[in-house]
Amino acid sequence: MTVLLVIVHAGLAAAWVGGMAYSLFVVQPKLKRFFGPDEEGREALTAVIASGNRYKVLGLIAAIALTGIALLLLDHDNWWIHLVKALLLLTATAIFWYVSWRHWPRRVFATAAERPALQRQLYLLAGTMLTLTATAFALGIVATHL
Repeated sequence: MTVLLVIVHAGLAAAWVGGMAYSLFVVQPKLKRFFGPDEEGREALTAVIASGNRYKVLGLIAAIALTGIALLLLDHDNWWIHLVKALLLLTATAIFWYVSWRHWPRRVFATAAERPALQRQLYLLAGTMLTLTATAFALGIVATHL
């Protein structure tokens, strides 16, 4: 049972890390190259791609948290590593909340002059979320070897 839970937990975490990395390092640069100077078109497609994903990601985060809690209950010898992972997940979730409910609405209604600063901010926030989740994932791997 524990092995299956570890696989589910790690798989969900890998899906979140992989999805963010793919978006940040593959999709966004390709959109920028494809649309070139047509920023309106790029923003429109970016909004379409992002639309409807908010609750899917929140479900993914909840599943990661629940499987992490279950793993902690099964083996609490290295509780501190679970605490660090939980803090990283909570911080990444807070950033996701900000991006989803504050940043995106501002970006959708931004003027052409405001958009570059918001794009830079999103890149920074996405990079921070990726760093936090990748660190939590790496700590999960470390925890299996303690």
